[in-house]
Amino acid sequence: MKPILTIFTPTYNRAYILEKAYRSLQCQSDKRFEWIIVDDGSNDNTKNLVQKWQDENNTFKIEYYFQENSGKHIAINNGIEFAKGKLFLILDSDDYLRNDAVEFIIKQTTNIKEKLNYGGIVANRVYSNGNIIGTTFDGDYKDLTFFEREKNGITGDKAEVFFTDILRQYKFPKFANEKFCTEALVWNRIAKDGWLFRFFNENIYYTEYLNDGLTKKYQVLMEQNPCQAYIFFKEYYKNNIYMTYKIKILYFLNLIYFAKKSNGEDNVIKEFNLNKIFIRIVYYMARLYRLLKY
Repeated sequence: MKPILTIFTPTYNRAYILEKAYRSLQCQSDKRFEWIIVDDGSNDNTKNLVQKWQDENNTFKIEYYFQENSGKHIAINNGIEFAKGKLFLILDSDDYLRNDAVEFIIKQTTNIKEKLNYGGIVANRVYSNGNIIGTTFDGDYKDLTFFEREKNGITGDKAEVFFTDILRQYKFPKFANEKFCTEALVWNRIAKDGWLFRFFNENIYYTEYLNDGLTKKYQVLMEQNPCQAYIFFKEYYKNNIYMTYKIKILYFLNLIYFAKKSNGEDNVIKEFNLNKIFIRIVYYMARLYRLLKY
């Protein structure tokens, strides 16, 4: 039977922790899903471990694909193409799901699938102790674009479930010599096109921020991958009409900072009608801010 949901896990040298995700999938009350793993060039025993699980008597299919080390964002691009489910959830390699998460996802997406302009649903991520990551709103659910998160009291990482055919329209860009791209870049492009998501106050996804994970190294990765950072800050600054004045200033500082770092200064001058002296002043302001902040 064709799966309704694709649970997708990108991984890199995570054999030591991946089993927690696997066991949570075995415990799901609804097994109408497939598990796709894209290995981003691991040199540990991830492949052998997954092959062992594939031979076990599971009621869901496990697919394993290997790619040369290119980054999580390229693994997501590939995972979307491999997906057979109508729904798509990214389950990071160090995370796991509540036992009825799949059941909840299928039930709630069924309620909105006939509505126009809906891209999927979003639920809460929580730490292993049950505390919500970031903040949330009062009530059961809200229908919002990703741009409207902050003004509705929603911050921090969440569990996004996409209609697969919609997510396929928004591939992550590739940048020469860069192996990281923040997922928010694509989520913001989806928001720009007006896709609504039903945000639920439901805790279905457990997160562990390990020291070797991307979240812990986020600011370092932004510095090391300035082209994607520049595009992210530029598009967010231009397209999010819900930004507060404070956030707008911070994003403009980062926009100029990463434009300089990625040799995109001339593009900024032309696109925003600025001059080099102004950009140089803002760049050093941004540099000072980032030194003090990070």
